[in-house]
Amino acid sequence: MRKPIVALIGRPNVGKSTLFNRLSGTRDAIVDDVPGTTRDRLWGHAEWCGVEFDIVDTGGIDPDAAGNKEPLSVGSADFIQAIKSQALLAVREADVVLFLVDALTGVTTADHEIATILRRHQRVVDGKEMPPVLLVVNKTDSERQRAGVAEFYELGMGEPFPLSAVHGTETGDMLDALVALFPEQVEEVEDDSVKIAIVGKPNVGKSSLLNRLVGEERVIVSDIAGTTRDAIDTKLVYQDIPLTLIDTAGIRRRGKIEPGVEKFSVIRSMRAIERADVALLVIDAVQGISVQDAHIAGYILDEWKSVVVIVNKWDAIEKDNYTMQNYTDRIREELNFMDYVPVLFISALNGQRVERVLPMALEVQEERLARITTSALNEVIHEAQDKHHATSKSGRSLHMYYATQVRSDPPTFLIYVNDPELAHFTYKRYLENQIRVRFKFIGTPIRLVFKARRP
Repeated sequence: MRKPIVALIGRPNVGKSTLFNRLSGTRDAIVDDVPGTTRDRLWGHAEWCGVEFDIVDTGGIDPDAAGNKEPLSVGSADFIQAIKSQALLAVREADVVLFLVDALTGVTTADHEIATILRRHQRVVDGKEMPPVLLVVNKTDSERQRAGVAEFYELGMGEPFPLSAVHGTETGDMLDALVALFPEQVEEVEDDSVKIAIVGKPNVGKSSLLNRLVGEERVIVSDIAGTTRDAIDTKLVYQDIPLTLIDTAGIRRRGKIEPGVEKFSVIRSMRAIERADVALLVIDAVQGISVQDAHIAGYILDEWKSVVVIVNKWDAIEKDNYTMQNYTDRIREELNFMDYVPVLFISALNGQRVERVLPMALEVQEERLARITTSALNEVIHEAQDKHHATSKSGRSLHMYYATQVRSDPPTFLIYVNDPELAHFTYKRYLENQIRVRFKFIGTPIRLVFKARRP
């Protein structure tokens, strides 16, 4: 079942990132006294009374946004449009919205602007009922500040919930009310199709690739970066195998995600990776592999998803006999934590090698579901141990006794050892490579789990 999404919105410096860190139990959001510190999207997982949900931190609307010759005045047309863009996209993506205000500064014009937009859109929009809103008054750290909470009733957003995100006080009442507003969870219809997500930076040709794969113009194709805003599912059958192709909005480099539309389109892209079996990581051959490509690969790996690297726009590259190999070597170097990933060079524009994309994705999916016998696995493990013993630690060395595959999707191997603490990261990589020499697992991550057992 999909977890509910909670979006934090509000003007700059009201404590959204601090509350995000408090609820998610992390320090992922940058916290600073400078308004507008949060420039990229952040989402995390939270739980209250056994109910799990995702929480999304957003950048505040900054009336003094960089790039303006004159600061945007609160109430100006540009400022109101910026607020509207963020607020509407937040509520369209979320199940519940937490509208944060600041007890220290009191009610501001910007708070009124946001409240007006939220009230105006508390109805069905584009066929979706807009989510409820909880008004949260942050920075109520003293009796005097708590006494001033009543003034926030004038926003017309219902009962305000006072709390201190810094100290965590009085968050319980707010969380109780939050969880009570979550929609009833419905069991999702089982879908046996192979889910393939097409991901990558903006404007690398993801939509063009999808149109080639399905043989028709299903999605908008444009030279403007970031045209695709939503994750779009396309169902088809390929060689009697049902597939779901998920086209996603482009993922920009952290810090380059503009407030509003792109911020929430990236969340949809991450959700697409979460529910995919195989991700097609599309790279622009002209631009070359970038740090952001490696970041996206890292997102895919974090979710333990299988992947195929698609180098698009290959028709625009001047080539000789060594160009493809040199490009592949460069990709292997930049994605050195994914050296098992296949690389395809295509042109979505003219169809060059596009016919090989789906067969490769299905081959990778088969590898993801593969199982190997216990005897064959132990043969590899013991041969690896004989060839190269683990480095000793405090006079003790790692000894592996027995291994078995406990699951697939992705392939997961349980290895019984004398002490799991002796399994260094480098030795784990060595064992993984030895397993891949024998069994390949093309394009698919594998998990090694070490468990203590007496010999």
